[in-house]
Amino acid sequence: MGLPDHHLTTGERVVHSFHPHWKRLVVPFLALVLVIAVSSAAIYFMPEFEYDWLARITVAVVSVVALTLLSFIPYLRWKTTSYTLTTHRFNISTGVLSKSEDDIPLAKVNSVSSDQTLLERLLGCGTLKVESASERGEINYRDIPKIQTVRTELFRLVEDAADGTIDGK
Repeated sequence: MGLPDHHLTTGERVVHSFHPHWKRLVVPFLALVLVIAVSSAAIYFMPEFEYDWLARITVAVVSVVALTLLSFIPYLRWKTTSYTLTTHRFNISTGVLSKSEDDIPLAKVNSVSSDQTLLERLLGCGTLKVESASERGEINYRDIPKIQTVRTELFRLVEDAADGTIDGK
């Protein structure tokens, strides 16, 4: 997970690397349970008739398609999204089939803030807002786990980059 060592610059080290919060997987998991329950019940309680085998195959195919769209693809999106905080940058990597990476140099970060709903406070996650000196301006990253720790660490690294000191050296 995160940046491999050969993608780091000289003197750069990984401080924190993580996926989005697990709450993104709650709806796909519930969909998984629901699709399996409904398809199992449909196959089990299906009355016998001349083409019941075809109806069972149809239920199975529809179930596989539903599981793929509602559970497997959201899981892959979660698994292939990673946030990496290094001593020089904040890297965001996303993508299942094609990959997209976004690097924000810490020296270009103007401000760091966070927002949390009541549920997010209970779960320990939130939205990280990073304002950088780029054409994108403020960027919001949702479902960041341990939001206060990440925000504090990012802010400390931004301050170190502004002072010209890396890792407090």
